[in-house]
Amino acid sequence: MKGFDTNRRRDSILELLKENEKVFVSKLAEIFDVSDVTIRIDLNELEQSGLLRRVHGGAIGTKRAYYEMSLNDRMEINKVEKIKIAKACADLIMDGDTLLIDSGTTTQYLARELSERSNLTVVTNSLLVAQEFVYNRTVNVILLGGSLDLHYQFTYGNDAISQLTKYRADKTILATDGISVEHGLTTYHHQELDVSRVMIERSNEVIVVADHSKIGREGFSNISGISGIEVLITNKEKKHRNELDALRHNGIDVIEV
Repeated sequence: MKGFDTNRRRDSILELLKENEKVFVSKLAEIFDVSDVTIRIDLNELEQSGLLRRVHGGAIGTKRAYYEMSLNDRMEINKVEKIKIAKACADLIMDGDTLLIDSGTTTQYLARELSERSNLTVVTNSLLVAQEFVYNRTVNVILLGGSLDLHYQFTYGNDAISQLTKYRADKTILATDGISVEHGLTTYHHQELDVSRVMIERSNEVIVVADHSKIGREGFSNISGISGIEVLITNKEKKHRNELDALRHNGIDVIEV
């Protein structure tokens, strides 16, 4: 298929995704006789348009919902951006802080950044976040009980909520699936909805960590409006400038990394 112009090549990639659950960078490069770099640019542009989702080694169609991806796939999506966001969030956390942290790939990266810090108390419903501190005896980790989502390794339900209401934290860190002035904070995981809501209520400061793909997006379930959010940490992306300016206008400290 050598000689395809950019638009025609990208249309063909989308056609291949209709026929296959996943397409691979190396195979697409071979089919279209272009470099891996060119295919990655194509896939990134198509993802920005909401036409597919990038995963490790390739892409999947948007018909496969984000919350059905494997954890490994989700960890790879916008990995560089998530790590930068996690580092920036870690800079806002002081030794001795008490933190409420929900589940998510960005909060897991945050936990890795905090894994060698001292004298933190971390309350979380994420098994994966809790496991990041397993070798640090100076961090007090409280894992919320309750029902367990086996696929994404988080707890939820009445028992988790009841336990959470006993605590008061300095900061809550949420890895939302969508944030906008119009729709507020949203998530694909309706089971975790009430846990995130109570985390917002039970802390002095709410920090949202969300890469550019979450800005201006609306997930399946609404967590809250934006009035209770103090800080949003995201990566620099020109296409979301208006949305970020609107969030700032509504009193949110937007940090771009």
